[in-house]
Amino acid sequence: MSSQFNRRQFAAAGLAATAVASVTSPSFGQEPETPKTRPNSIAVSTYSYWRYRPDTKLTIEQCIDLAAETGFDAVEILHVQMQDESNPALQRIKQRAFRHGLGLCGLSTHQSFVSPDPAFRQKNVDHTIKCIELAYSLGIPTIRVNTGRWGTSKNFDELMANRGIEPRLEGYTDDEGFDWVYEGLEKCLPAAERCGVVLGLENHWGLGRTAEGVLRVINHLDSPWLRATLDTGNFLDNQYEQYAQLAPEAVFVQAKTYYGGGTWYTLDVDYDRVAKVLRDVDYRGYISLEFEGEEEHETAIPKSLRMLRKAFA
Repeated sequence: MSSQFNRRQFAAAGLAATAVASVTSPSFGQEPETPKTRPNSIAVSTYSYWRYRPDTKLTIEQCIDLAAETGFDAVEILHVQMQDESNPALQRIKQRAFRHGLGLCGLSTHQSFVSPDPAFRQKNVDHTIKCIELAYSLGIPTIRVNTGRWGTSKNFDELMANRGIEPRLEGYTDDEGFDWVYEGLEKCLPAAERCGVVLGLENHWGLGRTAEGVLRVINHLDSPWLRATLDTGNFLDNQYEQYAQLAPEAVFVQAKTYYGGGTWYTLDVDYDRVAKVLRDVDYRGYISLEFEGEEEHETAIPKSLRMLRKAFA
């Protein structure tokens, strides 16, 4: 009786295990279910190394090498850092990234359309179209663009001391300023469409200092070739509310970190919270690190990457 009981126990246990396995394991020959989402790719802007500081003037190629060594997925290029815009130089940059297994995901450009001078605005249109074409040559799918600002601050340090707010040019209104921005960007849209390069309007001071200002331009022009670049470091008030406002239109995200204290200010950004805001709108694009602190990049940038990998996993 004892041996019969043990055999029955063993058989019952085997049947139970088979039943559990049939529920929890895929059938033979059936692929396991893959996750429906993947982590965001993490890039680094060459600005993170260069930072407008006289002691950090690395070339774009050197920045690409460092990005690969650190373990980033892609590189965003700061246009003003570019020393040579000839086609051979562009193709060398593209090849350098390719051989490291890195994507080139963004070109960060500067322009301003906020001026009563038509010649000044046209010069910025021409510059932006040239940047669109540079991005196309590099295989980059988006460029960062700005509205521009009134220019009444003595310098950028003064602008930052005033939290990015400056008085209007005497005799003009914000409505007129926005009309100039509409006109300027509208002239750039045919080139963006022709080259397949999305203009990402950033919350970058001036008339684009707030999510409301950026969205006003995007909604007015209503083009798939003009969306938003969301910079986590440029909303100094109600930052999470403004992230949420801009997130549905974002095609690119720049993530600021400030190890060692910020160059102009230090903003406390909860990247777990930012990641949730972006997941809620199904943002699947790049997160590009813009390190803007005083710590040496050799230590601060790897720390930033680890933190962003964890938040956007």
